[in-house]
Amino acid sequence: MRRFLSAVMAVALFGAFLDAPSVARAAEIALPEGHWSFQGIFGTFDHAAARRGFDVYKDVCSACHSMNLLHYRNLEAIGFSEDEAKTIAAGFQVQGEPDDAGDVKDRPAKLSDAFKAPFANEQAARAANNGALPPDLSVIIKARKGGADYVHALLSGYGEAPADVKLQEGMNYNKYFPGHQIAMPQPLSDNSVTYADGTPATLDQEARDVTTFLAWAGEPELEERHFTGVKTILFLIVFTALLYAVKRKVWAAVH
Repeated sequence: MRRFLSAVMAVALFGAFLDAPSVARAAEIALPEGHWSFQGIFGTFDHAAARRGFDVYKDVCSACHSMNLLHYRNLEAIGFSEDEAKTIAAGFQVQGEPDDAGDVKDRPAKLSDAFKAPFANEQAARAANNGALPPDLSVIIKARKGGADYVHALLSGYGEAPADVKLQEGMNYNKYFPGHQIAMPQPLSDNSVTYADGTPATLDQEARDVTTFLAWAGEPELEERHFTGVKTILFLIVFTALLYAVKRKVWAAVH
């Protein structure tokens, strides 16, 4: 009898061990679907939203997060004119080329310059953020599970921690972040930015716009790739129809 009970307990414990991951998954909150314009084989970017998203990045996110893979000239791809992109670039000071004496002085950024990083190096970034390193956002949508839905949910998922959750020092509660404790304070709120096109700058709108901008930054060739894919599919359909017609013509006498 004792051996039987021991065996039952062992099976129960083993079952609980196997079920632990499913319990943990059940505790996770499902990400709300964003229904993004760039999803699907016919997806395209909302360029107006991407331009507003750049404003959110420039005015809010760029204080901590770099985008090292983007250059100011790339902004023309989402509807900024060359003069507008030049004006945006000129608002940032970057290191110039050494002069005849070997001295390096700052100069206004040019279209050919990469986005200016907020910190000179990783150590400076950690020192300014209590040891946490803000990730580069160039491909953040591609790098995070859930992609655009996750980033949008994260930016709008801050709130008061439940009574049974004890936050560690310096952490903030976010219901969509794994573990629900995140070092980054809530970055967005209503009217964090002022949109030039008059769009109301609600928290959700800002989160959607900057997510659209980040999705474009991580995959700027998406629209061209989708367009090429559609043309290829149409060509194959027409080509298949022509082959079928030729086959019918060639083999008509045999049949």
